[in-house]
Amino acid sequence: MSGNYRVLITGANRGLGLEFARQYAQSGWQVLACCRAPQHAEALQALAKAHSSIQVLALDVADFAQIDALAQQLKDIEIDVLINNAGIYPDSSSTNINTDDWLEAFTVNSISPYKVTTAFTSHVAKSRLKKIATLTSKMGSIDDNTSGGSYIYRSSKVAANMVMKSLSIDLQPLGVSVVILHPGWVLTDMGGSNALIDTKTSVSGMRRVIDHLNPATTGRFINYDGQHIPW
Repeated sequence: MSGNYRVLITGANRGLGLEFARQYAQSGWQVLACCRAPQHAEALQALAKAHSSIQVLALDVADFAQIDALAQQLKDIEIDVLINNAGIYPDSSSTNINTDDWLEAFTVNSISPYKVTTAFTSHVAKSRLKKIATLTSKMGSIDDNTSGGSYIYRSSKVAANMVMKSLSIDLQPLGVSVVILHPGWVLTDMGGSNALIDTKTSVSGMRRVIDHLNPATTGRFINYDGQHIPW
């Protein structure tokens, strides 16, 4: 979908977030590209220089006061699509887990999508498209877990899935639609060098899913290729 719309993306400094910013800008959208340290986001800054429609904004999604401050700063702005992309993957392959890492993962992967969504709900609700997408993972599917391990990441994504499912119900009266997205196994810093698809393929697919999102399909867990994922 192209046109005069606006998207806000968290974690836009690299990987999938950066590719979302690139593709939406190329489609003529206004892009609010958020990242924790814009002064160090060289690839994003270069992209913003190439596309005047990209505005780079500082946002640490683990800093809830900063989320509220940015929402207030942008209070008069309509956001057609909000993309909760920022996330972390702490190592937790064994049963000897650092609980501080676990709490950090829940803060970033589970609570912050809720916080960002609720802080910007009014911005989305007054837009034309009224869509919210949260990137999670098939590793957050209980049905799909056949290999065990990854306790921190899996549990934080299960929580994110449940949070967004509840929000999809609670935001229906406002006409806001919500989708939970699995980007696939992608060649990024998080996905690693053995991944199966590149960021362009993943983001192109997820954008198609977002394009087709509507009140009748809100609250679903969808793969980047449009396939439904069991909870």
